[in-house]
Amino acid sequence: MTSSAPLGLQGAYLQGERANHDELRSRLLDVAVNVLVADGPDSLTIRRIATEAACTTTVVYTMFGNREGLAEALYLEGFERFRRLLERVPQRRDPFEYLNALVPAYRQACLAEPGYYSLMFERAIPGFEPSERARTLARAALNIFDRVISDCISAGYLGPTQPRKIADALWAAAQGAISLERSGHLRDATSYEAVTQATIAYYAADKD
Repeated sequence: MTSSAPLGLQGAYLQGERANHDELRSRLLDVAVNVLVADGPDSLTIRRIATEAACTTTVVYTMFGNREGLAEALYLEGFERFRRLLERVPQRRDPFEYLNALVPAYRQACLAEPGYYSLMFERAIPGFEPSERARTLARAALNIFDRVISDCISAGYLGPTQPRKIADALWAAAQGAISLERSGHLRDATSYEAVTQATIAYYAADKD
């Protein structure tokens, strides 16, 4: 049974502290990714972030530990932002329609966050390797595709196989097209749409 009792002074204080902590952390990450985009990885130092955010280096160290911790926090924040953007896509009753709405939304999320994208997929910080825990959490942020693909399999749109297998193939196709678009080799979403739709069609259930 869930209590409906008021938070009380201590609860309200702790809730406020947590909100302030989250707001500061988000602001520091925004500052860091902007510095990375504007001036490159060598500029991404604890002192530079503290200066740009108008806080002490102690605050940054307390939040992230060190430069490696900051890089990993940026990596995870990027995937978390992608998750939030994908979850804004209105759900459909038909899972196949929902899947086809999520696919272009993923491209839009990538293009909307170029700084985070470069760190997540293009090794914007040389030498940075996310931990296994971070990689697991990053992939989990895209579990929305696993779920809707599972629903498409259950509804008979896609052939019976592991949802993650289809999701990873779709992810690989999408990333290839997005990388080419970002590097100027592709000018619009035409190839992205072609390769993602071809991947979905490859796994389509036999209707005959």
